[in-house]
Amino acid sequence: MDPAKRVLIVEDDPHIAELLRMHLHDEGLTVVHAADGHAGVRELERGHWDALVLDLMLPGVDGLEICRRARAMTRYTPIIIISARSSEVHRILGLELGADDYLAKPFSVLELVARVRALLRRTEAMARDARVESGRLELGNLCIDPLEREVQVDGKRIELTPREFDLLYFFARHPGRVFSRLDLLNQVWGYQHDGYEHTVNTHINRLRIKVEANAAEPRRILTVWGRGYKMVVSAAEEAGT
Repeated sequence: MDPAKRVLIVEDDPHIAELLRMHLHDEGLTVVHAADGHAGVRELERGHWDALVLDLMLPGVDGLEICRRARAMTRYTPIIIISARSSEVHRILGLELGADDYLAKPFSVLELVARVRALLRRTEAMARDARVESGRLELGNLCIDPLEREVQVDGKRIELTPREFDLLYFFARHPGRVFSRLDLLNQVWGYQHDGYEHTVNTHINRLRIKVEANAAEPRRILTVWGRGYKMVVSAAEEAGT
């Protein structure tokens, strides 16, 4: 892995932060630690980061606000939230704000390191694909620009989180193919882990609200019962399910 990759850890527990720093450093990553929210915001705005490991409960500026600020920036930075707030509400809220992953404390440091590596690989792969394909994808009234990371429905731009965009773009590049939730975790999230399938469901439900005329009766991103999901671009494809 490129040793120039830079990871920012925003964590107020010095023991957790040092443990993460050591393990990520062993992976050849450059790691900077911010011990509170204010320092985290300063570091976030100061440099170009390849990944952000972010605690939610921080003195000063909280982790959710830092996540909002990161997603308001032009440069896309993969974000993994780590927090003792393990409830489904906080998990979904973090993902809604654009976080790529969420681990509840206590967690396995080795698992977190694996998640960081997977996010870095996925980001690099998506960038390569966008450069290679570069052209827009048009599927009926849906237009996807991989370079600008923009999506239009009926000529109107819609706002997607980074993960929602990645998921839609993946479906659009493989129309008609059925993918299980574990397939999507592996291909879009960059890892395969039992127990996180609900994350796929949540993102697909939100995506349908944004790109379907009627999310309750989707015509583009379909559920194939017992198998997973697929994107269709014509009535003929839907009939072939």
